[in-house]
Amino acid sequence: MDNSDKIIEGLEIAYKKLIEFKKYKKTPLIVSRDGKVIEIYPDQITNRKNVYNS
Repeated sequence: MDNSDKIIEGLEIAYKKLIEFKKYKKTPLIVSRDGKVIEIYPDQITNRKNVYNS
């Protein structure tokens, strides 16, 4: 496993922990989509594609 694989794996773990934390706190995830800042509520997030592609 090279460094880039380790970095990607670490980012995946961090993403999962972030979603768990947002669900626990019941606060929205703030993201930028098409140059606009939007809120995504954790109960709407089922997987990574919902954040990146919805």
